[in-house]
Amino acid sequence: MTAVQRLPAALLVLTTSIALATAPGEPSAAAPVQSDFPYPPTTYSEPYRGQFHFSSQSGWMNDPNGLLYYKGTYHFFYQHNPHGLAWDTMHWGHATSTDLVHWTQKPIALEPGIHPGDLWSGAGVVDSANTSGLRTGSEDPLVVFSGTNGVTMFYSNDAGRTFQTYDGGTPVVRPGGTSRDAKVLWDAARNRWTMVVWSDDGGRGVNVYSSPNLRDWTFRSRFAANWVYECPDFFPLPVDGDASRVKWVLTTATSEYVIGDFDGSTFRTDWTGPQRMDHGRADPGGSFYAAQVFSNMPQGQVVQMAWMPGNHGASWTGNASFPATLGLRTTNNGPRITRNPIPAIGQLRYRTSSFRGLDLTPAAAATLLKSQSVETYEVEAEFELKASTARFGFRLDVRPDGTNGAEVAYDARAGTLMGTPLPPVGNRVKVRMLVDRAQLEVFGNDGLFSRSDNPVFDQRSDSRGLALFSEGDVRVVSLDVHELAPAWGLGEPTLLHNLPGQWRAASGLWTDVTAGKQGASTGDAFYLSDHTGADFTYEGDVKLVNGVAAGITFRADQQGAGYTANVDSGAGVVKLWRPGRDIATFPVAIAQGSTHHLKVVTKGANIKVHLDNGANPVIDATDAQYPSGRFGLNVYNSTSQFQNVRLS
Repeated sequence: MTAVQRLPAALLVLTTSIALATAPGEPSAAAPVQSDFPYPPTTYSEPYRGQFHFSSQSGWMNDPNGLLYYKGTYHFFYQHNPHGLAWDTMHWGHATSTDLVHWTQKPIALEPGIHPGDLWSGAGVVDSANTSGLRTGSEDPLVVFSGTNGVTMFYSNDAGRTFQTYDGGTPVVRPGGTSRDAKVLWDAARNRWTMVVWSDDGGRGVNVYSSPNLRDWTFRSRFAANWVYECPDFFPLPVDGDASRVKWVLTTATSEYVIGDFDGSTFRTDWTGPQRMDHGRADPGGSFYAAQVFSNMPQGQVVQMAWMPGNHGASWTGNASFPATLGLRTTNNGPRITRNPIPAIGQLRYRTSSFRGLDLTPAAAATLLKSQSVETYEVEAEFELKASTARFGFRLDVRPDGTNGAEVAYDARAGTLMGTPLPPVGNRVKVRMLVDRAQLEVFGNDGLFSRSDNPVFDQRSDSRGLALFSEGDVRVVSLDVHELAPAWGLGEPTLLHNLPGQWRAASGLWTDVTAGKQGASTGDAFYLSDHTGADFTYEGDVKLVNGVAAGITFRADQQGAGYTANVDSGAGVVKLWRPGRDIATFPVAIAQGSTHHLKVVTKGANIKVHLDNGANPVIDATDAQYPSGRFGLNVYNSTSQFQNVRLS
């Protein structure tokens, strides 16, 4: 990544933490304590905030870092300044998703003062075979690489919740000259790891290294090219989907790439110059920069996300491109990268307008979509050219006065889409668009064309028109306008749980802190899951930070009326209660600041409550008032924290 010019910015509050030392050459004895979750609440509905493009909950974001998949979860790390809206002291932000569509903001992964060095762009891998020897428990090490003028390694043994520094921050690789932006991947053919690192040692290029264990690296070769400027990515792709015809792709931050062969030590290409995979403005102030593919993907998929710098609002700057599947297709000019939105975007479609087999004059084209009023949507269209076809396309964000916020046009005479060559295939042209509040991604002819942009769309409710235009006649083979729902609002940033569905505050003040979900109230307050149950085992850790009582709630309605098992420091008991009745209590000293594990086991009217993993219940009671209902958390006249909530 490159240092971006600083701009005036409002500051956001971040709780400071104290670094824990790591002995040189040794893994940290314990995961460091990271700062409290620093982000103010948001509904993700602010003007210009993408509704299906990821942006940081607040603060500045730029390059994607260390993208990886592990046990059903996609981890998206990114360059991040949580203190303000401009580039400054880099952290690694973190978000997760189970489908690459719905993202949940997580606490900062790498933080200055806790993790040493310049925490600039880098890579991430899953060490599933524990080649590094860093595993300490049941989870595979997630290993990430960062740093400038030397590559620093960090690792997580708790599925990405916290990261420890390897060898006190001593670089595992130190290229000559200025260097940054390591990319690490598993080379299955050689059964070892490969690293490429950008440096300007003797001119721009990348150094290639290999390692059996992620800790000890051997220099293998250097690929020198003036067009290679920071944030390299390196990965194999099958040509036309043929697994027996694999080529290697080397890309750089500007989306330029070459295709060649890799023998485990040296990358070679017969290309004399690079191609562009995205035709947006490719610089740190543009619309597509520093793209990276995910590692450890299931079924060998190659999925890419990039930084779209141009988007900003009152509390955030920058967003990510929508995930795209990459392919390598044979063309008359040789193999070329294709980019297409991942199929999971279909999860967001909630209403579709379809048109088929229409021969349109300019006047007919202008009226076809006149009834459309759309804000976030996807367009899939195929056109057949006619003898009179000159220029056609879409106007977006059409306003009452007839002006618009963007135009996507195909010039049939020049054979260009938005000014970039794209010849028709069988006299037909395909155009696909993803349109968000201030994000536009256009794809042509099944991904041979890609262009990203951050247009300034008018945010007024009467500025949502979509228009088709044509200069000369054109045939619409097919046209679908899919309205897309927001992708935000699912998942818990810091509460570890296994309940499906969404959690909602019924009462009280509920916030995300590093320790989990924190609730505060002067009376009873509830945080409830959408999920319901009748007979089950439900458990979780409850920390009474201060005040009287806190516990876990079950078989409840939307307001929390149901059963609650809590720890009560005022009465010195574990209590099972429901509105209007204390069902049973067990005397035990409950200190403020203490953490207790509560578990309830229900079967019909019988309810058992276990304390601190005890084999025998401390409460065994019968009550038939609530046969089933929601699961949740409860605080009473206290501030309390909850973690590791599990249902079985």
